[in-house]
Amino acid sequence: MNIAFTEEQLMIIILSLLFVIAIIVIVIEWRKNAVSKNNVLLLEKKTELKKIELVEKDLENKRRKEDMSDLSEEDQERLRQIRINTAEIIGKVGLLNTEVTEKVEQLEAKSELLKLQKLSEQLSKKEKEIEKALKK
Repeated sequence: MNIAFTEEQLMIIILSLLFVIAIIVIVIEWRKNAVSKNNVLLLEKKTELKKIELVEKDLENKRRKEDMSDLSEEDQERLRQIRINTAEIIGKVGLLNTEVTEKVEQLEAKSELLKLQKLSEQLSKKEKEIEKALKK
């Protein structure tokens, strides 16, 4: 079965193929554009939410400061002393933790040294035994 097309029919087929390809390219580009617009909108909403969150935190901090100013001078001084004492205690705990860590490291080193000394003694004994066996 041999199908023969005229020049006019071939031209129509070629033009229709080009038209279909153009439509496919246009649809793909339109889809990419829609996706990128959605991404931009999503990012804008996220930045808005971040701004709102920052403003809320700022308002919360201001409210806390105002609440502190509502305290009497004596209570404010007690609060300051508590904060100072807390900072000192945290510093002491950190220092004690460092000292404990150093002591643990020293004990580990000493125990390792004792193990190595015992091993050295055992090796010396083995050497002497081997030397005696070789002399015989």
